[in-house]
Amino acid sequence: MATIKDVAKMAGVTVTTVSRVLNNRGYISEKTRNKVAEAMKELQYQPNEIARSLYRQKSNIIGLIIPTVAHSFFGELASHIEYYAYECGYKILLCNSHLNRKKEKEYVEMLKRHKVDGILMGSHTLEIDEYLNLNLPIVTFDRQITNSIPFVSSDNFEGGRLAANLLIQKGCRKIAHISGNLSLNMLSNKRYEAFIIEVVANRVEHITVQTEVDVFDIPQNERLIYNMFKEYPDIDGVFTSDITAVQVIQACSRLNKRIPEDIKIIGYDDIQLASLIVPQLTTIRQPMAEMSKRAVELLIKQINGKEVLMENIFPVRLVERNTT
Repeated sequence: MATIKDVAKMAGVTVTTVSRVLNNRGYISEKTRNKVAEAMKELQYQPNEIARSLYRQKSNIIGLIIPTVAHSFFGELASHIEYYAYECGYKILLCNSHLNRKKEKEYVEMLKRHKVDGILMGSHTLEIDEYLNLNLPIVTFDRQITNSIPFVSSDNFEGGRLAANLLIQKGCRKIAHISGNLSLNMLSNKRYEAFIIEVVANRVEHITVQTEVDVFDIPQNERLIYNMFKEYPDIDGVFTSDITAVQVIQACSRLNKRIPEDIKIIGYDDIQLASLIVPQLTTIRQPMAEMSKRAVELLIKQINGKEVLMENIFPVRLVERNTT
């Protein structure tokens, strides 16, 4: 395997010159750059990225920790983040935590060992001090860990208000909100807060059904939905996340509940699946691409030592389709 010394010898330059070419440091003539490039090509030389990152004190790699890329929301989120990071000259190291504290801790340690320049967090199970002690730029997505770490989120409160109001306007008299586990300190809890304010103000009967801590357990959520309909067969409106809303649509089909005649359903996110399922899902759209871009920008600004805005909340929009 060729070494940097072999490249220097073939190009007729010093090892220091080859290093300066690799790290784009100092003035190097175009002629010299070409000679080094030709030598690298002929020798099939692959530079040691870890060594280069130690020299430059920058790896141009960003860690992304999410619960699971198999979930449509986080799959689309990861795709957007990778796109904008690449546009800015960064690569992504993707980690699926599966909401496992031990696994997330191991991934965080791995990212530190690989000298990532910063971490985007779409999952957090560790204690706050464990994040603060990382000494790395961090941006969180849809969760606020502490006032000293910037976060990106949609306006969950407004989304909950829009959803509740639409179901009320459509004549729903018993509305179910299927939320995440409200014991978790998530910004999505604000959807529940707004929902409760609206249904109480309008004197509409309502129930709240919480998922378990692992909100991504599809079979578990399916059982939760069937139990909900068994206990409250007169529910005529449901507000929940897009993926869970799709499961509600499936349950309604099996239970012979007509949509939207017997029951109206509103999701939250506007993932691609929302417009593909039949009937197409009415949902609250959060601007995932714009939010992903802002998250990458915030992280890169921190990497470059610049101050950033801690609270980054994006407006949501009601997208009405066939389930209401």
